[in-house]
Amino acid sequence: MERLAFDNIFEAVTEDPIEAADLRFRSDLLTTLVAIFEDRKWKQSDIATALDIPQPRVSELMRGKIQLFSADKLIGYLAKLGVRLRPSFSAEHRVVCDVIEAA
Repeated sequence: MERLAFDNIFEAVTEDPIEAADLRFRSDLLTTLVAIFEDRKWKQSDIATALDIPQPRVSELMRGKIQLFSADKLIGYLAKLGVRLRPSFSAEHRVVCDVIEAA
C-alpha cells in the first residue's frame, strides 16, 4: 500500500497547486487572527466590535471556516488590528515577509 505525503495538507483537497497555496495562505492568516484574539483574551463581542462585523461572522472566523473568507478580507481584518504584512525580496535572493504592528 502506497502512502501519500504532502508538504501542504491542502494539496490533498485539490490537485490545483494555486488553489492549494491560496487555501494554505488563508489558513495561516485565519490562524494568526485567532491567535491574536486569544492573546488579547477577546470575547466574540470584542472581536465583532474591533472588526466591525456581525457576531455570526465572528463565529465562522473562530470555527476556522476558511472557505468563507478571501485572503483580501483576512488581510483587511489584520489591518484593522494594526498588523501589516510587507513581502519583499532580500539581498540574499530570498522572499521575506515583514510583519509590521502599529504601536
